[in-house]
Amino acid sequence: MKELWITILESLGLAWWVEVVTESPKCTYYFGPFATAKDAKAAQFGYVEDLELEGAKGIKVEIKRCKPTRLTIVEEEEDESNPFGGISPILSGQL
Repeated sequence: MKELWITILESLGLAWWVEVVTESPKCTYYFGPFATAKDAKAAQFGYVEDLELEGAKGIKVEIKRCKPTRLTIVEEEEDESNPFGGISPILSGQL
């Protein structure tokens, strides 16, 4: 019965999720769905512990109602040595 209730909440965008953002690697993770914020909060510690064991740094957690379309979002880091954001310009003199 609880699973049905969570499915209904999720379809309406009213389910609770644990959003975990890490600085290294630059990722956003969504864990859930949960029927209540209390359930999500109780589960967050296991997710954070797993990420710490995997070497993640700069971990920030938020419990929120949302409807994520992707459960893991990896942000590509820009190459700071290249001012063109990862695009190498080709000049006609180089052809």
